[in-house]
Amino acid sequence: MQKNILLGITSSIAAYKIYELIRLYKKKGFNVKTVITPNSKNFISPLVLETLTKEKCYFEEFAQRENTQHISLCDWADIFVVAPITANTISKFATGIADNLLTSVFCAYLGKNKPVILAPAMNDGMWNNPFIQENLSKLKSHNCTIIEPDVGYLACDSTGKGRLADINLIYDDTLRILFQNKENNSKKIVVTLGGTREKIDSVRFITNSSSGKMGTAICDWAYYLGYDVCAITTKELSNKPYKTINVESAQDMLEELKKTEFDYLIMSAAVGDFRAENISQTKISKEETGNYLDIKFIKNPDILKTISENKDKKGKLIGFCLTDKNLLECAKNKLENKNLDYIIANDVNTGLNTDTNKVTIISKSGKIIDIDLDTKSNIARKILEVVCD
Repeated sequence: MQKNILLGITSSIAAYKIYELIRLYKKKGFNVKTVITPNSKNFISPLVLETLTKEKCYFEEFAQRENTQHISLCDWADIFVVAPITANTISKFATGIADNLLTSVFCAYLGKNKPVILAPAMNDGMWNNPFIQENLSKLKSHNCTIIEPDVGYLACDSTGKGRLADINLIYDDTLRILFQNKENNSKKIVVTLGGTREKIDSVRFITNSSSGKMGTAICDWAYYLGYDVCAITTKELSNKPYKTINVESAQDMLEELKKTEFDYLIMSAAVGDFRAENISQTKISKEETGNYLDIKFIKNPDILKTISENKDKKGKLIGFCLTDKNLLECAKNKLENKNLDYIIANDVNTGLNTDTNKVTIISKSGKIIDIDLDTKSNIARKILEVVCD
């Protein structure tokens, strides 16, 4: 999964945020090389960049023995990300000016028909300048993806549009461009994630310890691979590039799914099996109950079974089975009883509240695929490769 990312950095005060972007790229296993403008050294350190990337930081246009580095860097890169990019460099890019190493690299790179991401950062007045907008439009028409800045408080003590976009969004768009299969764009994946919460009274509820990490990783990779993704989640997912619908209870989740179309439904949520029969509209106090509190619980609906029995639904159903005993037997029973296409079995002791997991995928035809211990991100990609055939 190694990819080569060429990261350009210009002289914006937002440049310091790019250290975190490099960390995310390296954590994913990508190779990263940086090329910066001379003035960007007022905001970031070439030494820090070299320490983070384990690669040379390039900024001298006519360095000894490296006079064609703008060509070699273009050949090496799978994608060119420039973040932050200033109004000045945007204008140079759009008009073919090559007066420093970064602009020379871009001038050569654009002719190679490889992807480019540009993430601007500037004062809101500069962003609204019609010439800057014309130059951005010109760059868009030549295979450049523009990640527009956010609205917020700016370094010049004003508030407006100009803040560098969230680093996680730049990261997500990088991976989507690198990995997407455009044939997937018309296919919708719905993923449920997190532990449901079942109310007892106005302030209390019962839940479980699901972190939602596995489901989030599946959503992320489905987005990177080009699918139309919808997450139905009990966890807050901030700054995600795909649609998210927040729910609380099993009933809430079921109602959302009843009105949601999909090509694939991946039910990774840890749904509560029971809910209180009667929910108190006020807080239950211990003074009112004495030493004991009796709550009668009733079964929640089986969401996957309900969906599978709905003949109007078209799409593959993928369930999860989490238990600490007789795992494969339990998974096979659920696969059959709920009429699923696949079930993913994972043990409580290896996948709950961790960043790693190991799973067994069982298909309706009886095929069994074991995926050994790995990060949940890597597990998610492997799951999608199997179930979205």
